[in-house]
Amino acid sequence: MADIHIEEFYKDSAIALVQLYNAFPRRVNLFVEDIAGSDSPDEFGLHSKRHMACFGTLLWLAEENLLRYVDTIRQDALDQAVLTQQAFIQLSAPARADLEPGQPAPDPALPPAIRSDLSTNIHAIRDALKSGSSARISRVMQAIFFQDH
Repeated sequence: MADIHIEEFYKDSAIALVQLYNAFPRRVNLFVEDIAGSDSPDEFGLHSKRHMACFGTLLWLAEENLLRYVDTIRQDALDQAVLTQQAFIQLSAPARADLEPGQPAPDPALPPAIRSDLSTNIHAIRDALKSGSSARISRVMQAIFFQDH
């Protein structure tokens, strides 16, 4: 089992990438609260470790060329964020066959375009998030992050 902060990193990354993919190619504000949940800063106005870890995840995704943004909104959001070409292509690409062992293949009766959509990395991320399983989310995100390595 991974350390809890690594599992949270994978989940935060998954949620952020899905939000940006759903809005692509529009630029959107990416709020930490929408990803990690609400946060109540302490009496000094400092955010929780959980909030800051999520914000750090968003910055890391930008540093690794998966998203671009214009500016930060304090430590609460990324202003005008959008997927990079690299991330869009990676998320739209067919998922590895071994990514989700035991998952049924898309119904062959479905139109080819829909079958193709159901076998992409972004679909695998959405399914993993929907399952709520930290292990599954981590496995899918690792496969996607390590795809080119």
